[in-house]
Amino acid sequence: MYEKSYPNKRFKHTIQFLQKHTSSSESILDLGIVNPFSTIMQEHDYSVENTKGEDIDLDTTTIENSDTDIVTAFEIFEHLLSPFTVLKAIKSDKLVASVPLKLWFSSAYRSKTDMLDRHYHEFEDWQFDWLLEKAGWKIIDREKWTNPTKKIGIRPILRWFTPRYYIVYAERV
Repeated sequence: MYEKSYPNKRFKHTIQFLQKHTSSSESILDLGIVNPFSTIMQEHDYSVENTKGEDIDLDTTTIENSDTDIVTAFEIFEHLLSPFTVLKAIKSDKLVASVPLKLWFSSAYRSKTDMLDRHYHEFEDWQFDWLLEKAGWKIIDREKWTNPTKKIGIRPILRWFTPRYYIVYAERV
């Protein structure tokens, strides 16, 4: 069903990790606007609502007013100036979040045409763990995976061995 709709293995890993730690009977607030992965969660019988496109660095009202069971944040925290503020605003007791990891051989992502589509943070795993713990979350499980490409060159070869994505399941302390 969904194999062909995945642009890469990131979505496959993400849905498997989400299913490992949550039930489709639990409601989800997905940080960020409706996106292809929101649809994938719905295809797996999750009830998903998204934030509305507001700048959640400045306006956490939707997050604060949500009564969902789980908050998901897939590749969103690296775009925020202050992910700590957002993490503190979450009322749900469960969080599933992923971030791209900082790669020593590749500079942070920066779109030349879209001012919002840039990475302010690219985390090492310990930095993301520390951020979550400081914001009042206890990490229950974590995984990393690579994101190889079929291109030729030194960086594409390194992507076969170097983890690019990091996902955690955390609960409010």
